Amino acid sequence: MTRLVTFNVQHGRSQHDGRVDPARLADAVVGLGGDVVALQEVDRWQPRSLGSDLAHAVVEATGVVEHRYLPALAGLVSGPGAAPRRARGDEPPHVPAYGIALLSRHPVREWWRVRLPVATPWLGPVHLGPDEPRVALAAVVETPDGPLTVVATHLSSWRRWNRVQLRWLARHLRAAPRPLVLLGDLNVPAPEPARITGWRPLVHVPTFPRHRPRTTIDHVLADGDVEATGPARAVDTGVSDHRAVVVDVAVGGGLHP
Repeated sequence: MTRLVTFNVQHGRSQHDGRVDPARLADAVVGLGGDVVALQEVDRWQPRSLGSDLAHAVVEATGVVEHRYLPALAGLVSGPGAAPRRARGDEPPHVPAYGIALLSRHPVREWWRVRLPVATPWLGPVHLGPDEPRVALAAVVETPDGPLTVVATHLSSWRRWNRVQLRWLARHLRAAPRPLVLLGDLNVPAPEPARITGWRPLVHVPTFPRHRPRTTIDHVLADGDVEATGPARAVDTGVSDHRAVVVDVAVGGGLHP
């Protein structure tokens, strides 16, 4: 069995006092007990997050063996002088950034990253519209049951464009090894993501907003020989405006010992 977690962390902001505390965020993720964890809205060296590397704080607390951080934006994203640009994905670790992270307790055979199409164009550092750039991060994880391709992403909040991005990503992943799971805040309510991709939804509980969830926009979609071993849970960690999603899965022959 492998525990999957997806969590939009809202740059680590507490819903109780509005503060950002990297240690509190790290403790919240540790408490979820994930073997593979996808995080969205992850700051690195941003003033609003106390100049912290949030992904590193979580990695240190969880003790995972494999991890990657993928910026969508590089540069300061808020405050005086903020002028973020679309990240290339290979920025040095000292550059302030905002993006997603993927962590695994199990070995990873292969990593790759994907830049998703944007709704409004960027001309170098100049953005000709309000939409943020979006990315996806993929890994072939060696679970105890066998290899599992895990893809983490955070799609646009634009109603039409997130559907375009999801269709594009599903096509892009046609050649990826199966079984496969897609984790993340898709900003598309259930059951639409399953209809768009043709993949099976493993989350059937509302995830947003945290205090009184009414809709499911944080998803785990499965394709191939991987199944949930029980119902997914939406967990209120006290951090972020989203609930974290936890689901246990078995891969291939792990379904039937």
